[in-house]
Amino acid sequence: MKEAYENLLTRRSVRAYTGQPVPKETVEAIVEAGRYAPSGMGRQPCVFVVVQDKETVQRLSRLNAAVMGTDSDPFYGASTVVVVLADRTVPTYRDDGALAMGNLMNAAHALGVDSCWIHRAREVMDGPEGAKLREQWGLSADYEGIGNCILGYAAGEVPAAKPRRAGNVIWA
Repeated sequence: MKEAYENLLTRRSVRAYTGQPVPKETVEAIVEAGRYAPSGMGRQPCVFVVVQDKETVQRLSRLNAAVMGTDSDPFYGASTVVVVLADRTVPTYRDDGALAMGNLMNAAHALGVDSCWIHRAREVMDGPEGAKLREQWGLSADYEGIGNCILGYAAGEVPAAKPRRAGNVIWA
């Protein structure tokens, strides 16, 4: 119990990766934790697309960067991207997707893998190239991109936690 709690307090977003591949078995375990995230009424509207093919990771990176109007790598050299999409016909799909992303990142940390939530999955997946990818992955237009969970190993030190903001706990 204490170890799980410590993992929640010590996980950090990493924004520089070595490019070293994450073993398939480890990614499978991380994704399994994502699949077990809570969802409204237990509907489980999320789909997890694991991308480890370097060419496809770079394609997703370019599409994501284009949304920002830059040519930098928003995936910071990570070797794996788990694109989380959720069925927008389910009323709680965005909340469910956010919980799945949290489970992915916390499981990654517990297994010694670094991670970061990269936004703009919705914009990418709703665009023409994203529609092609969704079709390639067998997903209809009902699936909205929630987030990209990048996975890999930190190139350098993992950042320290910022001090917690005061005054955001109210006992009523």
